[in-house]
Amino acid sequence: MSAPVKAPEIPTLVLESTDRAAGVARGFVADVFAEWGVADDYVGRLVVCELVTNSYLHGEGPIVVRVLRDERDGRLVIEVWDGGEGRPEVVSENLTATSGRGLALVVEMAWTWGVRPLNEGGKIVWVKLR
Repeated sequence: MSAPVKAPEIPTLVLESTDRAAGVARGFVADVFAEWGVADDYVGRLVVCELVTNSYLHGEGPIVVRVLRDERDGRLVIEVWDGGEGRPEVVSENLTATSGRGLALVVEMAWTWGVRPLNEGGKIVWVKLR
């Protein structure tokens, strides 16, 4: 009988939904990327900051951040989970608005992105980096 194969751990961070969550998430992504030898973490830090900020402002409950590598193509993926039922959407640019550009910026910098509902309620917003 062969030994069981252990699945690799996915770096995961659970945050309280506060105005400090985005900064903690940026540091987490920087640390994971450094551990994996990813020299340029700018886009990853920007993406996680925007997604966590959206979860804080529009979601509910704790915020969960996961960083993983897609086994099919090797691209880095950042997931942000929260318990809110609302779904993010990219809105038309309003030049007089003082906010609301974050998701549009994330979409421009991502290879692809999406939203999946969670069975227990809430959602995961995920971004696969270029």
